[in-house]
Amino acid sequence: MQHPNIIIIGSGIAGISCALRIADKHPDWIIQIITKKTARTTNTRYAQGGIAAVMDTLNDTPEKHILDTIESGKGKCDEKVVRYVVENAASRIHELIQYGVPFDRNPSGELALGLEGGHSNPRILHVKDYTGLEIEKVLLAQARKRPNIKMLTYIQAIDLYVNEKKQCLGAYVLDTRKKEITFLHAEALVLATGGSGQVFDVTTNPTVATGDGVAMAHRAGAEIMYMQYFQFHPTALYKSKGRQKFLISEAVRGYGAHLVNSQGKRFVFEYDKRGELATRDIVSAAIFHELDISGMDCVYIDCRHLDYQDLSSKFPEIVSTCHRYGYDIKKDLIPVVPAAHYQCGGIAVDLNGQTCLQGLYAIGECTYTGLHGTNRLASNSLLEALVYSATAAEHILTHIPSFPHPSSVPHFSYSYIKPHSVVRYSRILRKWMMQSFRSLNNSAKTKEYIQRINELEIEVNAKYGNGLFPALTELRNMIVVARVILENAINQPEL
Repeated sequence: MQHPNIIIIGSGIAGISCALRIADKHPDWIIQIITKKTARTTNTRYAQGGIAAVMDTLNDTPEKHILDTIESGKGKCDEKVVRYVVENAASRIHELIQYGVPFDRNPSGELALGLEGGHSNPRILHVKDYTGLEIEKVLLAQARKRPNIKMLTYIQAIDLYVNEKKQCLGAYVLDTRKKEITFLHAEALVLATGGSGQVFDVTTNPTVATGDGVAMAHRAGAEIMYMQYFQFHPTALYKSKGRQKFLISEAVRGYGAHLVNSQGKRFVFEYDKRGELATRDIVSAAIFHELDISGMDCVYIDCRHLDYQDLSSKFPEIVSTCHRYGYDIKKDLIPVVPAAHYQCGGIAVDLNGQTCLQGLYAIGECTYTGLHGTNRLASNSLLEALVYSATAAEHILTHIPSFPHPSSVPHFSYSYIKPHSVVRYSRILRKWMMQSFRSLNNSAKTKEYIQRINELEIEVNAKYGNGLFPALTELRNMIVVARVILENAINQPEL
């Protein structure tokens, strides 16, 4: 009997955690993790702040975490989902610790818990200010120890294959080094492709975050929900080089840093009594409003009143990166702007990470689970990825459908062509999305931008036809995601 073949697209915390659980329960199953760049090129590695979980049971409770999550999501969260994720948090954290993740501890040896915006208690586990990077390193090391986990790098997923019975049988992929398109069969396929911040002109997301999973799922017929709830992080370093802006973690404000305008005034208290520790949507909106009325390009983080040695110890990467850009956090104000950061909507899944297509699962940022509502609570993202990776793995282990192999490789009409620059199209799309996102409540303007995006898609398809190369595949996915964001704003106006 042939071994079940599980394909996981994405090598971040969600994808690798899911693979590890399946691999340990069934060493005879083959789990293929495919990633379009290196295994470490993920959103996970840029998660500075940490993971939210109630570990201090003397001073904190799951109920408080649940209430904070729902309040941050403007009461639009699915309470059953919130409760499930929060109540499973501690178990998932202990698994990471067993894998070897060295979370920071206080002098007495207890887990050091940080405070971030929207949280009523310190409950953020972290490894300095590079938590995601450390988790990614540890999980990849664990994956390498398991011979039934196969890591396939520089393999770009193009599209899913779904038959007439709405069964997902695998994916078409492009080997970007060999320039070959092939079909990979799967008994179960897991999308763990991360977010889509690259559809916006200013983002904290890496260049790989082009919404590939959402676009593929949409084309395959899966339900996509509430993509209009895209969270902007308030404090991206204004003069970061390249498209990905360096993030000044929310934990810096939790430590005591102030947000000030060009006159040096703390302004967020005018919008919310919590000031800098209000939720991200409130702080971002306050900054945008401040920029609108002042005509300035940025606001500032002020750390000058804080203990520099302790700050440097807790946030070494942030301090050194600011210094690299010419800012001494000890005596300079740090210029920041809001940037597209986290996709709160996505591929609709149930509590098991199942989509509406048999055999297709989705976990992590590419999904809509109901946890975040209209606005994600800080550091709940890595937690969601951990919890859903476990539940999806368990469901696959016990309910893996016995799909037949396709009798022949399904026909695929696209072919590889010599790459061309698509930067002009991408730049136009990103500019439109930044403009349109500020006016999503105006349906007439939103429809106008949808029409522009449709015309851009027609132009791209007319130029390239059935041609395919990596940058073009990403552009086509970004066009789909951009349109879905705006269409969701019109068709799904309220959670």
